[in-house]
Amino acid sequence: MQTAHKIGLGAFILLMGASLLAMRPHAADDRASRIARAHLKLAAVSTADRRDVDYHLLDARLRQLMNKPAMVGMAVGVVENGRITFLQGYGQTEAGSGDPVTPDTVFRWASTSKGVAATMVAKLSEQGKIKLDAPVADYAPDLRLPNGNERVATVGDLLSHRLGLYRNAYDNKLEEGQDPSFLRASLGQLSAVCAPGTCWDYQNIAYDASSEMVSRITGLPYEQAVERYLFNPIGMSSGSVSLAGLESNRSWARPHTSGKRPLPMVDTYYKVPGAAGINSNIKDMSLWMLAQMGEMPDVLDTRVLNTIHAPYVVTPTERGRLRKFLERVGTAWYGYGWRSYDYAGHRIVGHRGGIRGYRSFILFDPQKKSGVVALWNSDTWQPGGLEFEVMDMIYHLPFRDWLELNKSPAESIAGADSEPENGSGDAGGR
Repeated sequence: MQTAHKIGLGAFILLMGASLLAMRPHAADDRASRIARAHLKLAAVSTADRRDVDYHLLDARLRQLMNKPAMVGMAVGVVENGRITFLQGYGQTEAGSGDPVTPDTVFRWASTSKGVAATMVAKLSEQGKIKLDAPVADYAPDLRLPNGNERVATVGDLLSHRLGLYRNAYDNKLEEGQDPSFLRASLGQLSAVCAPGTCWDYQNIAYDASSEMVSRITGLPYEQAVERYLFNPIGMSSGSVSLAGLESNRSWARPHTSGKRPLPMVDTYYKVPGAAGINSNIKDMSLWMLAQMGEMPDVLDTRVLNTIHAPYVVTPTERGRLRKFLERVGTAWYGYGWRSYDYAGHRIVGHRGGIRGYRSFILFDPQKKSGVVALWNSDTWQPGGLEFEVMDMIYHLPFRDWLELNKSPAESIAGADSEPENGSGDAGGR
């Protein structure tokens, strides 16, 4: 009888344990929903918080920009003093369609996605589930580096592009259709360009080991982990991490060449979601920027933000890409999935992204809690400079035509930052 009682009690305990485990994801989802509801006020455009930016001038500049031959559609968001103060769409989702871009139109983020992966890894680190100074091999077993350096390079080296690989290693093979997990395992066949942690070279294939880490630690596909722990609590209802996620929206921007020719949709860089897989509308990208400014400490606290935004490595080549802004751009650094700059004596944080048919940027001052985000759907960096025109307004600096709207093509040096961060882009779709 005692034995039967013990067995029955043991079965009951096991059943209760299984029930509690089954409830955990629902509890996490409920908490995310409560937090998201608390952020509803932040999602609304607040004209009362407009202080520094001349929005009439900004709108006029953007309308002039959209008259440029390479532009198809664009969405822009501005945050001032921790509140969204401007959300606007321009142009069309597809050239000649008449379908307007609105603040609800979803675009691809391209390499701006790297900040999402780094944020997820840093959150897991804060929870004691990942050690940023541990060998990357401890958490991403399919990544191999030259000379067995996966046992030397740290998780932090991965997130700051200091793995000792040449720039954009094997992006071309990804664009040919090869499997990214196979390619990560093949990186060990290359020759090292430096010891891990001693030089900086931008990566996509290797960087996506970050999404593998997140999936292994959370037990969830990367997309589900990002939605549960970041997008849902922030309130990013349009955020997704797949081609299907993009195309399921009522309004989504189609990709184009710089000559406004439509491009086929391909999923190449969705296969490395930690490097370039995020989609959203401009409102949700603005909410993401607010969270990165520290306005949602219930989702991202100060320790996480300080960890990912810290200036870990100087990137002199970045100043070369931004050479037309050198009057105000000083030292450029890379953190964990984020760039930072000295801009006219202020520290600003951001990133750019570019894949075939899409471009993006995010740039903000975490102290002033002001910044700008933009998404557009053509192969041009013509809008490059908008972010600095907005920051100049925020800092009350003299106007500069950083967009070069008043220059002829012969006079323009807009190509200074035209190099896409994802190699040659989604070339597999050509």
